[in-house]
Amino acid sequence: MSPDVVAMIIALFAFSVTVLGGVSAMLTRQSHALEARFDKVDARFEKVDDRFDQVHADIVDTKVAIARLEGPAPRLQRP
Repeated sequence: MSPDVVAMIIALFAFSVTVLGGVSAMLTRQSHALEARFDKVDARFEKVDDRFDQVHADIVDTKVAIARLEGPAPRLQRP
């Protein structure tokens, strides 16, 4: 093989390694950014879950209060 062909093969190999390294770096950066976003979303959902737990407790308390106001279920009475 001539020295020109060998030089061309080495240059193409170096170019492909450089491009693939750049693509790998971009994908790594993007995946870290997405993980950070998902962590923020998870934190928001945890806050919402905490709020729902408080609301659930309030609803249970309200149901108990309404049941106490209504009193026991009426029984069948003979006229």
